[in-house]
Formats: sequence, structure tokens, C-alpha cells
Amino acid sequence: MKRIKILVFAVIPFMFACNNSENQNTETEVVEETSQVPGNYGAEVEEIGVLSVAQMYDKLEGSGEFEGKVVGQIKEVCSKKGCWMTMDLPSGETMRVTFKDYGFFVPLTSQGYPVIIEGVATKTVTDVATLRHYAEDAGKSKAEIEEITAPKEEYAFEAVGVIIKENA
Repeated sequence: MKRIKILVFAVIPFMFACNNSENQNTETEVVEETSQVPGNYGAEVEEIGVLSVAQMYDKLEGSGEFEGKVVGQIKEVCSKKGCWMTMDLPSGETMRVTFKDYGFFVPLTSQGYPVIIEGVATKTVTDVATLRHYAEDAGKSKAEIEEITAPKEEYAFEAVGVIIKENA
């Protein structure tokens, strides 16, 4: 009996903590949807030492990795939470930008805005399950998702901070 009481008192705080974190996530999503798009997200990024996407791409092709700041334009944003975005590369491919430790998101309506991102870019191979997850997040149809059957070599950027500029 004594063990059951201890177990109950040990579990109750976790139940409230989980319930509280669900409420916080809901509040964050509501704020996100109504916030202005231009602004700084994640770590503060200074607008000095910024390279173009083409310059970053050349460095990636040479060494397979790039660390620094890049200016470009947001092509697509995760339609569920803003937990990733894509940018066009000079090769005609797109680069997926994720946010370090999912510590921040960008507004769902930020597609087409100019952006400066800071972090690390790499050439990577993305597995089928992850590619399908990204397609689902992007709102692709079930048929389009099922067409993904092979891993894909692509460029990935893990950003620590993002500045979304005024749309020109």
C-alpha cells in the first residue's frame, strides 16, 4: 500500500507537466500563426559576412560542408508548424533548412520572403521514411508520397538563427 501511494505521488507531477507543456505548445502555435513574418528567429544573426547561395554551393561542392551565413529566398515552408523551409540552389535543386534542435520555427506564411540564415550546410543522403515525412508536412497527396521509393542525395542546412527580411 505504501508503495502505491509513493508511486501515485511520483506520477502526478509528471501528468501536470505533460498537460502544461501541451498548453504551451498550443499557445506557441497560435502566436506563430498571427505574428508578423519579418523578424529574427532563433539565435540573433548579424548581417555581416553573408555569402550568396551560389558562393555557399561552391564551397559545399568543394569540401562537402559549409559553416556561415547565407542570403537567399524562402521557396517553401512546412505547412504544419514552420519546422523547416527550402531554398533554391544554383544547380536547380532545393536545399532543406531545418532549425537546430527544433528550437524555433518560422511563420507558415513566410514563403517568398528574402532570408539570411546562419548555421551549417552539408551534402547528405536522406532516407525514404524522412523524405515521405517531409512530403506529408508539405501537404503532398498520398499518391505523391507513395511514389517516394529511394533515398536521395541532397543538401541540408541546420540553422541556428534566421532573419526574414521585408518582402521586396
